[in-house]
Amino acid sequence: MNQAVSDFNQKALSFVKTNEQVSSFKAVNDAGINAFTAMPFPTRKTESWKYTSLHALTKQDFNQAVEPVVSPANVDFSINDLDSIELVFVNGQYQEELSSIQSQAGLELVRFSDATKEQLALIEQHLGKNAETERNLFTALNNAQVNDGVFVFVSKNTQLNKPIQIVNITQAQSSPATAFNRCLVVLEQHAQASVIEQFVSTDENQNVVFNQVTEIVVGDGAQLTHYRLHKEHESSLHFGGVYVDLNRDSQFNSYQVLLGGQIKRFDVLVNHNVGGSHCEMKGVYLPKNDQHVDIHSYIEHKAAHCTTDETYRGIMADRSKAVFNGRIHIHPDAQKTLAELSNKNLLLSDKAQINTKPELEIYADDVKCAHGATVAQLNEEAKFYLRSRGISAVQADIMLSFGFINELLESIPLEALRISLRPLLAQQFSTDKSLTQHLLADEV
Repeated sequence: MNQAVSDFNQKALSFVKTNEQVSSFKAVNDAGINAFTAMPFPTRKTESWKYTSLHALTKQDFNQAVEPVVSPANVDFSINDLDSIELVFVNGQYQEELSSIQSQAGLELVRFSDATKEQLALIEQHLGKNAETERNLFTALNNAQVNDGVFVFVSKNTQLNKPIQIVNITQAQSSPATAFNRCLVVLEQHAQASVIEQFVSTDENQNVVFNQVTEIVVGDGAQLTHYRLHKEHESSLHFGGVYVDLNRDSQFNSYQVLLGGQIKRFDVLVNHNVGGSHCEMKGVYLPKNDQHVDIHSYIEHKAAHCTTDETYRGIMADRSKAVFNGRIHIHPDAQKTLAELSNKNLLLSDKAQINTKPELEIYADDVKCAHGATVAQLNEEAKFYLRSRGISAVQADIMLSFGFINELLESIPLEALRISLRPLLAQQFSTDKSLTQHLLADEV
């Protein structure tokens, strides 16, 4: 195993160095290479990877470039009745024929490689600045190779009337490989926008490791609603991260839905840099079979009068495993902070596992903070009540399970997205539509 780990590190470094193409990002590339070199490969003795094995990465050589996409992947990523601006990538490669880019006043939406001199200056100003690499080897690796990506810039006082949807599709190829994607979102003063990041794959066993990083800067008084949907095949290997900088009176609303994969690791870091900012984060994770989901969130309260409301709920079925580590760090200058963290979990099987660790680290004395976690199984009294009303045992389990996450689902403000997610989540509990039809009543 040690030799395999050493080989992985060496091959990964060699791979990203051969991909350095854009001198404009050399500083980010070099910093990523230095961070990757200095960081040991995560093992079970690494605290932030304690419950997630990376053995699957060492069984094959994934440190190879993906093949050119010959034809668009046959994957349905559409969201009914959603009018959005779309950029589509397959194995990290941009697909113009699948995309739908529309011009809108106050919005600049370009790939790094197509950026003007002025846009490139903005990208260089923000790229790599808040993508924290001290705890995540794969973010460092993404920094080391970044040479292209998506730049979303919303100028001050602009309120976009359409959401921006960035779709990342993975599809199997002839040999194992690694695909990368980078996204940079910058909102100026008092701008408002919605961004949907959707991750899907072809319906086949995957042999592509997907490494994706999103950096977000929310300006003074600006508001971003961010959706992140992980809907890949259960054999997927995904390492992703979202890194957010909040400024004075800015607002970041995040909604995450994660289905499981062979390895699915998601890190999110939010920095409250200036007073008055607010972060609301809601997430649902639903692994089943032998799938694995690992979520790590870090909320850094660095300034006074900032608020955080963080809620995650997970349902583990069969032999699946999940990890949730949520940390809220209150710095000494962050007086008058209001922060809450809740993680609730439901085990549908005696063989399913959840390792949850909510954390509060407080260095200010005038704050109001709370955190908690629960792990439970379906309530037998509630099941008995439903059975006594003529509902079958299977239907009762489905209704109670769906009800466990329905509160978070109903809080999604984008109606078309909310409705489209209901059948996706319902089929996680049963593929028999006759048992889940009642859950989709608002589609009719």
